[in-house]
Amino acid sequence: MDETIIIGMSGGVDSAVAAAELIDKGYTVEGIFMKNWDESDSEFCTATEDHRDALQVCDILRIPLRTIDLSDEYWKKVFQLFLDECRSGRTPNPDILCNKEIKFRAFLDHALELGAVSIATGHYAHIDKTKGLFQLYRGADPGKDQSYFLCALNQDQLSKSIFPIGNWKKAKVRKKAYELGFKNHDKKDSTGICFIGERNYQQFLKRFLPIQSGQIITDEGKVIGEHDGLMYYTYGQRQGLGIGGGYGKKNAPWYVTDKDLDQNTLIVGQGHDHPNLYHRFLTTSQAHWISGSEPIKEVLTAKIRYRTKDAVCRLIEKNKNSLIVEFDEPQFAITPGQSIVFYDKEVCLGGAVIETRGHSIN
Repeated sequence: MDETIIIGMSGGVDSAVAAAELIDKGYTVEGIFMKNWDESDSEFCTATEDHRDALQVCDILRIPLRTIDLSDEYWKKVFQLFLDECRSGRTPNPDILCNKEIKFRAFLDHALELGAVSIATGHYAHIDKTKGLFQLYRGADPGKDQSYFLCALNQDQLSKSIFPIGNWKKAKVRKKAYELGFKNHDKKDSTGICFIGERNYQQFLKRFLPIQSGQIITDEGKVIGEHDGLMYYTYGQRQGLGIGGGYGKKNAPWYVTDKDLDQNTLIVGQGHDHPNLYHRFLTTSQAHWISGSEPIKEVLTAKIRYRTKDAVCRLIEKNKNSLIVEFDEPQFAITPGQSIVFYDKEVCLGGAVIETRGHSIN
């Protein structure tokens, strides 16, 4: 094929095998390695190692590898917003914004300027065109499906994107990488904040946000501890609260049930079944539909975070960018700042940012 596809080479096994798959299909393939974080941050940044792995793959595949520095775009369009959300006591999901603004905007624009017809990544998702619309489908491997993180993409972005391994299982990807001689065939999957990687969340945030300690109280108002700052905790959190025994009426772990931003207090309750951990309603902002228009169906399924199972829900109110969503069953730890992503069976319809949660509409 006389079509150039530029693939984002992260240094991981998924993008490596995705590149190999494109070559097998006859495309002219070039690689780009994106630098999106200050490499002087040697304590956390793995860019040098990742670039070495990407270069080894490209050498085997005999394709060029360029490097582009998008760290300024990442800081302005993703990380500063991430910090603003954390500063306000919310729990943001920067990976969704990173895909929207960096991988499928800044990287896409750069690739098109270089003459590519499309970009490719190693995401576990699938794109199909139906009745003139590009639809985003879940990846074939349910344990690796990444459609949740792609919910903010639009028709133009999908029309110029390819996910070569979207219908592969992870085991097949690793087997293929081994057969091709890629050193990263058994490399650990990356987790953590997009482009920044794995690290102690609280220690990392403390480098950018000052500690604002306050009281930890029970839902009955009893003071039982002290927190370092509401931004370091999330709804439903159990670990890392520093609450010893002897405070509760039963032998059950403590969970974060709420935050009082005005009083700077962290509210906790005992037991995974605590009623303040479960809500049937939520409101949103920044609603985005991949098709460009709201879904006709009112009964859908949705995820309120990446690792949760789909839950049946209804869009009981739709006002431009805001929604009111009702679930058939109360959901555990609905978290402001996180994204709710909607599905119609295997099709990802879009998503929105969670603003509030409640036991009723009012």
